[in-house]
Order: sequence, then C-alpha cells, then structure tokens
Amino acid sequence: QLQLVESGGGLVQPGGSLRLSCAASTFSLNYYTVGWFRQAPGKEREGVSCITSNIGSTNYADSVKGRFTISRDNAKNTVYLQMNSLEPDDTALYYCAAQIGYYACSDQRVSDSKTYTDWGQGTQVTVSS
Repeated sequence: QLQLVESGGGLVQPGGSLRLSCAASTFSLNYYTVGWFRQAPGKEREGVSCITSNIGSTNYADSVKGRFTISRDNAKNTVYLQMNSLEPDDTALYYCAAQIGYYACSDQRVSDSKTYTDWGQGTQVTVSS
C-alpha cells in the first residue's frame, strides 16, 4: 500500500504563503493521480487540487484558482501544493490522496474524495493575524 506523508503546514498571516509537501514511500508516485483535500472544523472535506500521473495535468477548485499551484517532483517522489495569498478561510487540515493510474483531473476528480484510495494523515494550515 502506498504510504503518504504530508508536511509544511503551520501558522501564517493573511496574505502569506506556505508550501505543502506530500512525500510517498513504497511505490513511485509518478504512476499515481494525486489530489489535495482540506477539512475545516465543522465542515465537510473539500477538494482543492489534482495532478495526473505522468504528464502532470492539473486542475483546481474555484476557491483556490490563481492562488494555489500543484506540482510534482518525480525524482523526490513528492507532490507539492504552493499556496499564496492565503486567507483565513484557507484554514484547515490538508490531506493528500492518491489513486494509481492516469485519471483526467476533471472538476469531479478534484472534488470527489471517494475516487482516491490512499491517504496521508494531514498537515494543519492556520491563517490568522
């Protein structure tokens, strides 16, 4: 089973930036389509972004378009989520998730957590002054 470990979360002021990492072990992440999700207290889990296996096509939730960038470094077996212009509403526990194979990052794949089989434990992002 693929093991995923998120890191890079923390406390940041509004307007600040963070880069989250999702590091994989046991298998090459290059063969997986990877998504980032987040869940704030009292709210449902929300899809944030998706990157396909191999060619690395991307898609984003409307709430983060233009502010967040997902990327992958196959040599490091890691997927990143660069988050800029952070807002208090971005405060949440952020998870990465993976599904083996190529799947187009449609809007549904960005948002539907049921399409992913492997999950990390999450990293907390808090945006506050």
